Amino acid sequence: MRSEEQKGEIMKRKKKLKGKKERIMEDWTWKERKMRWSKLTFCFTCDDTKSCQKLWGGRFAEDVDPDFHNLNSSINIDKRMYAEDIQGSVAYARALCKINHLSQEEMQLINVAFKQIQDEWDNSKFIINHEDEDIHSANERRLSELIGDVAKKLHTGRSRNDQTVTDTKLWLRKSIDKLLLRITKFVEVLVIQAEQDIDVLMPGYTHMQRAQPIRWSQWLLSYAWYMKQDLERLLEVRKRVNILPLGSGAIAGNPFSINRQFLAIELGFDEITQNSMHAVGDRDFVAEFLFWSSLSAVHLSRFCEDLIIYSTQEFNFVKFADKYSTGSSLMPQKRNPDCMELIRGKTGTILGKCTGFMITLKGIPSTYNKDLQEDKEILFYTYDTLYQMFHIAEKALSTLKINREDCKNALTSDMLATDMAYYLVTKGVPFRESHHLVGKVVALAESQGIPLSGLTISQLKTISEAFEDNVSYIWDFNSSVDQYQTTGGTSLKAVQQQISNLRAWLRDFPFKK
Repeated sequence: MRSEEQKGEIMKRKKKLKGKKERIMEDWTWKERKMRWSKLTFCFTCDDTKSCQKLWGGRFAEDVDPDFHNLNSSINIDKRMYAEDIQGSVAYARALCKINHLSQEEMQLINVAFKQIQDEWDNSKFIINHEDEDIHSANERRLSELIGDVAKKLHTGRSRNDQTVTDTKLWLRKSIDKLLLRITKFVEVLVIQAEQDIDVLMPGYTHMQRAQPIRWSQWLLSYAWYMKQDLERLLEVRKRVNILPLGSGAIAGNPFSINRQFLAIELGFDEITQNSMHAVGDRDFVAEFLFWSSLSAVHLSRFCEDLIIYSTQEFNFVKFADKYSTGSSLMPQKRNPDCMELIRGKTGTILGKCTGFMITLKGIPSTYNKDLQEDKEILFYTYDTLYQMFHIAEKALSTLKINREDCKNALTSDMLATDMAYYLVTKGVPFRESHHLVGKVVALAESQGIPLSGLTISQLKTISEAFEDNVSYIWDFNSSVDQYQTTGGTSLKAVQQQISNLRAWLRDFPFKK
């Protein structure tokens, strides 16, 4: 899409040529453009047809050792940023044009050529040469093949140091936006399921021991609140990603009065970096994203661990759909929750990637060092894996079957011991004392081999005279759950309020489909 300023410039150039046979490049056919480019095609990095030098090869007398070239090359990893590299280069060409280091015709020649290069990448037609060290050299080499000497001007004042960090930020910003949408969808499913099964009661667990009765929805929403915090944290990470480093050069800045604010606007950045050395050596935004990913994956892993437990025959609270379950090659009866186990397992790998990159950062001196090339492989893996994890978790949850009766049957009267302590509090017994007395009641029931609710009023009075006949009302699980009316509680009203609050937050969330 061209800006109004660009459209106006094109119209001015058209008026100058009015009445002449000459036409501006924008009006050329693709056949005419290809004919023009074929006349200019040559390899700007080659001294002859047999030997090809690197972008930085002028001061070296020997070619790079082939084995070292293979170690040094990152094209098979960072080619993923081809669109961002082109986007940054087109913006930089416009900035060079504004300070008269490129003419309008040269800038348009670069723009049109980059459109072809992007089309080649988009359609898997771009041919990577063995000499292409990275995505930056590959795109620049191809640009030179298409438009010749003009391509040599593009890198004026720009270093791969500020180019690569700009590309990485552009790619990560786009990927963060996709993750925001993905996780928002997961939260929506959590809320939908919570509302749908709001009447299901189940045991709540602490230390993996039955604790108090809760709503199934309360468990679901506990993870919705985790994910809400993860989304808010990711928005904060995005703010620090969206600071433009382009125009910092290799280390000392740009000597050609390049308009960095213009570049920021062109590329959609909120602000620009304020120190060139910091800009080219900074990978805190990568580390921060990796940590955020690790924490978010941990939350998702805990969610999966709960469901793995709940899906066992010992619990049987839930059942995964066939499409998200696997079997055994030996045992025909097996039904394994591999969708959840894989998410749990991949969380460990994401944590390891984060730790590994932090160790890489800790050992390098200031500004750019080639160690930082390791950031992209880790970044791509982490994003891809986390996105897939949330997608599968969302699908598995959407098709999850709740075994209502099994959840209900798992509720036992000993889980109402706290309710009994609260009952004594209403009779004027201090809580600490009531807690001690109910402990004795529990011990008595265990010694008699009967449930807590099986004790008679006379047996209860042997422990405390505060017990009266109306103690029987506490043996109602629905009443127990519904007594927690305060914000965040498990009562119907409190859970409905959580759902309402989350829906309002989702409506106002800045990233929507």
